[in-house]
Amino acid sequence: MTIPTLLRRASAAALILALPSLALAQGSAPGTAPGSSPAPSASPAPGPDTVVAKVNGQPITGADLALAAEDPALSLPGVDEAAKQNLLVDYMVDLKVGAQAAEAAKVGDSPEFKRKLAYFRDKLLLDDYLERETKKSVTPEAAKALYDQTVKSMKPEEEVRARHILVENEDEAKKIAARVKGGEDFAKIAAEVSKDPGSKTEGGDLGFFTKDRMVKPFADAAFKLAPGQVSDPVKTQFGWHVLRVEEKRTKPVPSFDEMKEQIDQYLTRKAQQDTIIKLREAAKVERTGAVPETPAAGEPKKP
Repeated sequence: MTIPTLLRRASAAALILALPSLALAQGSAPGTAPGSSPAPSASPAPGPDTVVAKVNGQPITGADLALAAEDPALSLPGVDEAAKQNLLVDYMVDLKVGAQAAEAAKVGDSPEFKRKLAYFRDKLLLDDYLERETKKSVTPEAAKALYDQTVKSMKPEEEVRARHILVENEDEAKKIAARVKGGEDFAKIAAEVSKDPGSKTEGGDLGFFTKDRMVKPFADAAFKLAPGQVSDPVKTQFGWHVLRVEEKRTKPVPSFDEMKEQIDQYLTRKAQQDTIIKLREAAKVERTGAVPETPAAGEPKKP
């Protein structure tokens, strides 16, 4: 059992014990139950040095709660702040009780535990170091520069907005094409007969798409039509289609705000990768051969 697994199980135990009282608190709105008292107002999280509890004299502080709150295993969506703080206190009490019992049982003296502790210490050190180094590279200036560079390299791309009706055979598709070309409402027919559950409720509307987003026969037909035109039946592996092009446009360039999250993720990954490569190049790494190296993809095996 790894330390993260142990933490998840410990947190689960603490939360399960606390859930009945939490359910009562969440289910009783002020003034709805006879004799109920008003719910306490949400209080801010305690300061880092504030002692929130003691376990056999060992203090638990606001800083401990803040650290526990960062654990993904303790994610508590939908729980108000006051209830969440109480759950975190319960969890930290359970954690301290268990840790003190483990100390008394000399669990920390075993070679296996020491290896785990050394591993997770190294991992935490690396994570914090990478986070610190990454902040130097992931800046608003770097993000904007990457956006400008990316936008310059983007080529104008045509998009089409089309509707379609999907049926099983060519004869049915021909009849539908004749109805549409004869003046019947395309969206109404699509809602009535189309076999595409994803678009029939929208009158067959597929929204805007580029040519590479659709199978070739469908895309070829769509991009040949002018807005307002209806196609002859088109066969694909999905069946027979009748389609009508609504609009054509040049695909708009996404704004900086739309791309910012992706840009930050890219800059973060690149900064982390560059940092690790730089550290490896500066270190003296010696592999003993006990674990044979696997050639990189495309790299021939050494004789």
